[in-house]
Amino acid sequence: MLSKLIFRKISFNTRSFSISQSCNNLPSNSIMNVFDRQAKLLQKERAARSPDVEKYDYLKDEIGYRLADRVFDIKRNFKNVLDLGCGRGHVSKHLTGENIKNLTLVDMCPSYLEQAQIPQDINTKKLMLDEENFSLEQNSFDLILSCLNLHWINDLPGCFNRIFTCLKNDGVFIAAIFGGDTLYELRSSLQLAELERDGGISPHISPFTHIRDIGGLMNRSGFTMLTIDTDEIVIGFPSMFEVMRDLKGMGESNAARNRILHLKRDTMVAAAAIYEELYSKKKKDGSRYVPATFQIIYMLGWKPDPSQPKPLERGTGEVSLKDLHKLNEIMRDTKKIKLDDSDK
Repeated sequence: MLSKLIFRKISFNTRSFSISQSCNNLPSNSIMNVFDRQAKLLQKERAARSPDVEKYDYLKDEIGYRLADRVFDIKRNFKNVLDLGCGRGHVSKHLTGENIKNLTLVDMCPSYLEQAQIPQDINTKKLMLDEENFSLEQNSFDLILSCLNLHWINDLPGCFNRIFTCLKNDGVFIAAIFGGDTLYELRSSLQLAELERDGGISPHISPFTHIRDIGGLMNRSGFTMLTIDTDEIVIGFPSMFEVMRDLKGMGESNAARNRILHLKRDTMVAAAAIYEELYSKKKKDGSRYVPATFQIIYMLGWKPDPSQPKPLERGTGEVSLKDLHKLNEIMRDTKKIKLDDSDK
């Protein structure tokens, strides 16, 4: 069955298009207003219009594949699925119609949305919405996905609340975001160079969420049966300049509101030398490379439903934790008792 693609062509001008301020729940002076969403939109649009845009999809495609694999681990069929911040279809290209019927792709960048790859055996539609403050029908999705997008959201608790509202009971939310240790090599090299050359430091790398915060935010929004884990992907580059080039090509340049818009040339050269000195590694052939670490936080949470398994009441346990070292003996005795009862 051919996919049904619904996409309204939108003329886009990087000089005139802007995110509606009326859609932003955060006041301009809020301490949570960390990222410039307008700048991020322009960065994404510039990356999407690059003639070699597919060259920089390697990281997001890999995470999208791993995220889709987690969907396949859930043995159920999903009627309505939302891909929030779909980008160029990093997750959707790996999904199949075997367990998904309808797929909605959402992104704030029209060029990314138009380029997003879609599976041919799933009914698909595309919507241009700001992921930070989207409005969709309540209790309408069985599954919501997000791949490397939510780390640019200012009001992450509010975003989780909206995701929770859009899910049906017993619906599941699966996402991947960059964690706090992402690009620590680049961050420290730039800070040391700027401290030496300018006598102070400026934010050049986006602040990322730490894994210890994710569980609390999801619990606060109402999700249950959480599964949160991390992974690290280390990519080798010839120098720091190739790291920054690829980040720009991914649309992942810094969009913090307090960023500086110009970095001095001598500071850049000094940072590259520090990066090389502190972190470079040698290959088997004798050549050297610099690593760039990307920490990925995977999260999975369910919307509560009476059909879900419940934990036993406190005090109903039959084995004390202090006896765990004798677990094999306990299991053997329990099995023996059951066998004796069956003989009667």
